[in-house]
Amino acid sequence: MTTRVARVGSLVLGGGNPVVVQTMTNTDTRDVSATLAQIKSCAALGAEIVRVAVPDRAAALALKEIAAESPVPVVADVHFQASLAVESLKNGAKGARINPGNIGGPEKIRSVAEAAGKAGAVLRVGVNMGSLDKEMLAKYGRTPRAMAESALKEVGLVLETGFSNLKVSLKASSVQDTVAAARLFHELSDIPQHLGVTEAGDLIAGVAKSAVALGVLLNEGIGDTVRVSLTGPPEDEVLAAYAILRAAGKRMRGVEFISCPTCGRCEIDLLALLKEVEGRISDIKEPIKVAVMGCRVNGPGEAADADLGIAGGKNKGTLFVKGKKIKDLPYSALAAELERRAREVARETRLEAEKTRE
Repeated sequence: MTTRVARVGSLVLGGGNPVVVQTMTNTDTRDVSATLAQIKSCAALGAEIVRVAVPDRAAALALKEIAAESPVPVVADVHFQASLAVESLKNGAKGARINPGNIGGPEKIRSVAEAAGKAGAVLRVGVNMGSLDKEMLAKYGRTPRAMAESALKEVGLVLETGFSNLKVSLKASSVQDTVAAARLFHELSDIPQHLGVTEAGDLIAGVAKSAVALGVLLNEGIGDTVRVSLTGPPEDEVLAAYAILRAAGKRMRGVEFISCPTCGRCEIDLLALLKEVEGRISDIKEPIKVAVMGCRVNGPGEAADADLGIAGGKNKGTLFVKGKKIKDLPYSALAAELERRAREVARETRLEAEKTRE
């Protein structure tokens, strides 16, 4: 089923449009400068929507300046108090994340929907395994079916107001429950879905769980926006989201790194080199492939298959560009040369894309 379209600022999601990447700040929203700095940092890495917590009226008021200066649409995350969602939308938020089941009843839901309508904003109905509708919980237990039915019921509460610019999220900390709930809802409704595994964990555990859940769903054609929820910097969430989307064949943005797991044949400090190169070219937006390989067994083949790469030797590396061996370089010169060549390839890729559009 192709989902209907929803709009978040100038972004169009659902309806077969590219999957949108979002994250959430971990700053105190009342600290405008810190929140804006984090939003801009995430946007530079490719975040297309950024959500901020709105726990009180001071945070809602801070959104006026934050939303005005943000390079991407800002969505207010609100629980329990409909007035905070209304205030946030009046102050420039391009959307609000609410749970209709805890926002205060039909009149409160209507007030939020009316504010969103006036602002031309989106509403995201968010259902987590830990916040199920009481009726559905009693009927189905704490199960994916209860999540899907809760989401359907709560979406219905918003639709009854006449507001329809909606997206929905069904999240659990369990990969299996998240996948099952998203599948069930997809069968029942064409509302665009925001995907994620809630409380996924730190970088390693969180990316692993998110990659499995999102990978399965995306390859089934389910999902219109994604967040990789991690205990850590939101910038890591953005990078992880694009890595997952790239692996799923859904979005090709930025540098794809190919690097070997290392073994006793490796005679350079491959991890240090990889980290330095990542730091140097993480700002590149064009979809290019860079191989950083540790030895001459698989290294030349993998490096030759990438846009550019190196195959390590003893304290040196052989540089390949577009499949051609260019030269050997000392280890100390590898990172700078890879950056220079990567920016050349990115520029060529960008110019070629511009010609194609013409």
